[in-house]
Amino acid sequence: FDLVCSDQWKQPFTSTACFLGILVGSFISGQLSDRFGRKPVFFATMAVQTIFSFCQAFSPSWTVFTILIFFNGLGQISNYVSGFVLGTEILTGDVRVIFSSMGVCLGFAIGYMILPLIAFFLRDWKSLSLAISLPGVLYIPLWWLIPESPRWLLSQGRVEEAEAIVRKAAKTNRVEAPTVIFKDYRAHDYDMHPQEHLNVISLVKTQSVRSTTVILCLVWFSLSIGYYGLSLNTSRLHANPYISCFISAAVEVPAYMFCWLTLKYFPRRLSVICILLLGGVSLYLIQLVPETLSELAVALEMLGKLVITNGTSLMYAYTAELYPTVLRNTAEGVCITVSRIGSCLAPFLLQLRESFEYLPYIILGTLAVGSAFAALFLPESFGKPLSQSIQQMQKRESMKCPCITRKEHLKPVVHLESRL
Repeated sequence: FDLVCSDQWKQPFTSTACFLGILVGSFISGQLSDRFGRKPVFFATMAVQTIFSFCQAFSPSWTVFTILIFFNGLGQISNYVSGFVLGTEILTGDVRVIFSSMGVCLGFAIGYMILPLIAFFLRDWKSLSLAISLPGVLYIPLWWLIPESPRWLLSQGRVEEAEAIVRKAAKTNRVEAPTVIFKDYRAHDYDMHPQEHLNVISLVKTQSVRSTTVILCLVWFSLSIGYYGLSLNTSRLHANPYISCFISAAVEVPAYMFCWLTLKYFPRRLSVICILLLGGVSLYLIQLVPETLSELAVALEMLGKLVITNGTSLMYAYTAELYPTVLRNTAEGVCITVSRIGSCLAPFLLQLRESFEYLPYIILGTLAVGSAFAALFLPESFGKPLSQSIQQMQKRESMKCPCITRKEHLKPVVHLESRL
């Protein structure tokens, strides 16, 4: 579109438009998914991403292209979040851990690595838009293979539908299902108020839930601005931009493998704190490296990206584990929305290098270390069942700050034993 001279500002704004779409999608997709179900929102937003990505190839002007890329970003993050939560709620135990780390995030990293390869052979941006939109068509048959989340169905009082899904899974796995699977749910309040729907306001109504939400948003923001700040700062990795992009993507593969080990063997809160501290310290140390050891500076930067990528992947699972089914996707969406504010600010943060070369690293390191101390007050979810209600979430133990904590009177809650 000849974006030069007076139109040069449109180049970074195009990326910002995509990030804004991701921000909006993060906010609305969680609430839609908690209201209408994981599966419908997942496939609907997948269609949005595919259609608008395909239409980008035929954009007659920069304005149309920017509008289309906004909705492309909206659809992309929406199906990512709803699909992640859907898998988290369907799967259990070690399989859930593998899905949350290796399954979702490693798939993202592989796609990230393939992108520069496709771009190398398809130098025309229109051909590239068409190429990256076609895989969306492959998802159509999955509508008949992927079930709705039984946990979400139970939270809506639709016990029979949830039982039908579990019975079908048992039959597929050649396991005999009991006559009554969710008898506890039939006898308690889950059936009595099936039409009660919580929203984003529920995340800040009570002190314990509000504190968890605020701290998670801070951690998400720090990790996101760090991730995108380091991802966009790849120019000194290699003279060839395609190779630079590939190296930046390849670093994420071991990060997601470490995430799998972290989720499987270590407590969530301690893992997040250690990741933030290691990432922050590695970024602080860059300014102390002599100019003659530029390779060491690059190594520290890549170490920072590795641990921050690990932390970002971990936070998807950690956030989903902390919130109850009726709020899980909404909470995930709100946290990701806040994180996208960080991604929008990342390109501008890198511009601070003109004032002081190491200022971006100092800011990113400070945010990481500050978030690590805030994470001390998060509840632990390692080895615990997923919550079904706000009351169960409030029962989780966490470190208390005497300056800001006040007693909350919780209603008695019955912990139901679910086979999910």
